[in-house]
Amino acid sequence: MKLGHGLNVFERGKAAIRQWKMFDMPWATLCWPDAAIEAGVTVAAVFSHFGFWSMNAARIVYVIDEREGVQRFGFAYGTLRDHAEIGEERFSVEFDPADQNVYYDIYAFSRPGFWARLGYPIARGLQKQFVRESKAAMVRAVQGK
Repeated sequence: MKLGHGLNVFERGKAAIRQWKMFDMPWATLCWPDAAIEAGVTVAAVFSHFGFWSMNAARIVYVIDEREGVQRFGFAYGTLRDHAEIGEERFSVEFDPADQNVYYDIYAFSRPGFWARLGYPIARGLQKQFVRESKAAMVRAVQGK
């Protein structure tokens, strides 16, 4: 998703990722909102949906910090035991100096865990809602809203 144009937008996007702004939505609460973006760091988010709460823990498995050519910054985390899904999710921003465009990307691959299998259509819908709201949160973050 395009966030804007220019190096300053890219820098704001990087800052937004470091501050976990992609989780800035009313139904998500980070357990450790000041967690460093470093490999090996454990993070967790609590989500409110349909009158109940679920906690999803993950560990950052790698960090992206590419500064040559097309610049990229972000990280990926892998889910931990008892997470609703079993897999990995990556959050990143990208800046292409050639056209000055800045993009936010969220990429995930997973298979449903026990609870997600029981309510698969609902779990899939929540995943899609998270992606939409994460993109909107990043737009707000880089625009300073």
